[in-house]
Amino acid sequence: MKKVLAFVMAVLLVLSLVACGSNTDTGKKGDLIGIVLPTKEETYWLGCQKYLEQELKDYNYEILYSQGNSATEKTNVETFINKKAKYLVYCAFDAEAAASTAEAAKNAGLTVICYDRLITNTDAVDYYVTFDSKAVGRAQAKYLIEQAGGKKGINLYMYCGALTDNNSVLFFEGVWEVLQPALADGTFTVRNCDKAIELKDVANPTRDQLVSVMQTIDTEWSMPTCKSLAEAHLGAVGKEAKGDVFVLGPQDDDCARALSDAFHADADVTSVVVTGADGTEGSVQYIIDGLQSMTVFKDTVNLAKGVKAIVDALVAGKKPETNSSYNNGKKDIPSIQADVVTVTADNIAAVFFDTGIYDGSKYTGWKK
Repeated sequence: MKKVLAFVMAVLLVLSLVACGSNTDTGKKGDLIGIVLPTKEETYWLGCQKYLEQELKDYNYEILYSQGNSATEKTNVETFINKKAKYLVYCAFDAEAAASTAEAAKNAGLTVICYDRLITNTDAVDYYVTFDSKAVGRAQAKYLIEQAGGKKGINLYMYCGALTDNNSVLFFEGVWEVLQPALADGTFTVRNCDKAIELKDVANPTRDQLVSVMQTIDTEWSMPTCKSLAEAHLGAVGKEAKGDVFVLGPQDDDCARALSDAFHADADVTSVVVTGADGTEGSVQYIIDGLQSMTVFKDTVNLAKGVKAIVDALVAGKKPETNSSYNNGKKDIPSIQADVVTVTADNIAAVFFDTGIYDGSKYTGWKK
């Protein structure tokens, strides 16, 4: 009976590791790499898991999801501490709240590598792999201005990512840098954010001023929140604020689709230009069909390659090569920064299909 029970427990352990995304074969090289990702509810993070598994296939690793909960995230990190992991690849749900958890890992001897999101106000972070977040925001704003074509008084609805994510502020800084002159000269009339109207003549707002704008348009990176915000904003304005509308979506394609659906569902909206980011598979057909106007593609394979490069160097006893640095409020963090690219229906085949990132045969209506 004891043997049967032991066998069942062993099977359950293996199944639980597989479900989380694990590769704990003792024949793999190096110590355990613990990976903490924020949620399975956004397709972006599932793509991150795929490429991390691909790049780290020769290492012992385990992936745990925190499901948007800081307490679960803390437990996940403690799990890796207890398992004597050597490296922690950590994407925090709440960048500031994660500081104490990162410090616990650092004090336990783990090398802390921030993934995609920088943990702030702690000196426990060793390395950071990321995209140029400001460049993402700048690309979205540039696209909106190009589509405006010199017209004035265009109805603009603005949205941002979750304020718990430090990247959201960086994204919005990039947006404001490019978009602000077009707010000041009347190219766009903001219809859903009084604070943005109040600051439209401020070329170099403080972080606190930007946050004051973002607090009123925070989507929490949530599709349902995007839908409810858009419906509330459209319900609060008259027909003159609808018609042809431009939508600055948060830097997330799932959110862009949710906003697109909400705006297209309003009978008084005649056309929608909406921006997205990430380049997720779910938005490919939307872009081809004109339901989403563009995305800023962040190829997460490059983040995974950055993680591998750092681990490879550390395992070899070398200092990892980096190409940037970010200050997290306590120190400058050596970073590997990946490039981004704007994708529209015009270049979607070249960027996604010709390169094999996505299978073009799954989509209709596109041309080479």
